[in-house]
Amino acid sequence: MKIGITADHAGFEKKGELKELLDKAGYAYEDFGAFSYDSQDDYSDIIVPLAEAISKGSIEKGIAICGSGVGVSIAANKFPGVRATLITETYSAHQGVEHDNMNLICLGGRVIGTALIWEVTEAFLKAKFQDEERFKRRLDKVMDIERKNFKEQINNKN
Repeated sequence: MKIGITADHAGFEKKGELKELLDKAGYAYEDFGAFSYDSQDDYSDIIVPLAEAISKGSIEKGIAICGSGVGVSIAANKFPGVRATLITETYSAHQGVEHDNMNLICLGGRVIGTALIWEVTEAFLKAKFQDEERFKRRLDKVMDIERKNFKEQINNKN
């Protein structure tokens, strides 16, 4: 599985701690930045490389950390094929993958601690989409909405 990770200044410290835990557990991942602490960086810039990689299929699951997790979630969901969600507990971390094929968790570095970030991350990474008819049907409907809206946006620009 190809994993990506990113954080802005508000999640930078937690990203470092999470990387150590991922290394210790034997997960391979790609770090999409920030690569140094910059108190003036913006979550909307930091999420772009990871969201593009998920959208293009070069990354299967991503982890994004900002202050609350809200900003990166909003920005990431602007990319086709990205299903990003703010996660604060383990049930949604695995259920979002199992039922909704969530591919990006968004975490609040100022809201939850490292232990919970790790629990949530493990639940997310270990979860698999349940290939049942009802879940596929629901996901297809969401993807149809995305395709329709993306197509309308392109047509409105022309």
